[in-house]
Amino acid sequence: MTITRLEKLVASLRTSGLDAVALNPGPTLTYLTGAHFHLMERPVVLLVTQEADLAIVLPKLEMLKVEQMPYHVQAFPYGENPSEWEAVFRKAAQALGLDGKRIGVEPNRMRLLEFRYIKAGAPNADYPDASDVLGSLRLRKDKEEVDAMRKAVKVAQAALEGTLPLIKIGMTEKELAAELVTQLLKHGSEPELPFSPIVSGGPNSASAHASTTNRKLQAGDLLVIDYGATVDGYVSDITRTFAVGEVDAEYEKIHKIVQQSNAAGRAAGKPGVPCAEVDKAARAVIESAGYGEYFWHRTGHGIGMEGHEEPYIRGDNMQLLEPGMAYTVEPGIYLPGRNGVRVEDNVVVTETGSESLSDMPREMRVVG
Repeated sequence: MTITRLEKLVASLRTSGLDAVALNPGPTLTYLTGAHFHLMERPVVLLVTQEADLAIVLPKLEMLKVEQMPYHVQAFPYGENPSEWEAVFRKAAQALGLDGKRIGVEPNRMRLLEFRYIKAGAPNADYPDASDVLGSLRLRKDKEEVDAMRKAVKVAQAALEGTLPLIKIGMTEKELAAELVTQLLKHGSEPELPFSPIVSGGPNSASAHASTTNRKLQAGDLLVIDYGATVDGYVSDITRTFAVGEVDAEYEKIHKIVQQSNAAGRAAGKPGVPCAEVDKAARAVIESAGYGEYFWHRTGHGIGMEGHEEPYIRGDNMQLLEPGMAYTVEPGIYLPGRNGVRVEDNVVVTETGSESLSDMPREMRVVG
């Protein structure tokens, strides 16, 4: 029998020492219920207990979403007057008997707005970090999830291929980013992208997380494009580096080194291998070529409903890879004030090894 997502959460709660979790809008709430809520001035909180009892506090205008959830959920709707909201949260906490209990929260998701209302409803409860419980919930993707990620990769790759012929010397990074967003939407991405595309040329490409600017593309630039698509709630995150016209021989050299590093990182992933070994495999290529000091960041991060989630592919992470885990491999070399290179692919661990979901050409192509 297939275990439901709620059953997975309840099983984790029972071994964690937590009596319940409180979730506000975000990937975990959507993963459990299929419902999408916006973070806004009206708080939305889902409460889930060890006994598989669920309650949700939400605006009355969102009530139709409760009827579409796959589990029975007690709804505690409120109106537009904020002075009445605290009492509704208190009713929800009382209905589940949460006061004095251990209610886990996601520290990178829970806002002060929602937390204050939850605490007012259960003032004697403890609110520990539930990252381990909730992170493991989405850690291993099933076939349906991997299929959605595969679609997100295909959409992203098609969008970039549709954008490349439009690149011209003299266009700005922002103009190119706008063209790419248009292509992403045309090729089937959901409007809510995993992140705003990073388009950086020349000296800007030497910043690993550059901000897209009004700088115009120039001959001799390396051009880093880091972007992704969203399909069925799952995302892709791909980076390719291009040459704008003819570039210096050293830039061609570092691009080949990064390609080799990317290949080594992708090949290293398999069940039972620590995340650290994937990082070390990619990093060793760059270090042996003499550019280790210019590879400033971890080799990758988990990917799924979020662009950054577990597992994290860094040199000190001894977490073992398991089938269904998905992550990026994105080594880079960044020469300050000059140019930078990054090549990024999306990888999923299989029963016997790993598979790269992305296959767009990785060699340095000339644009402009």
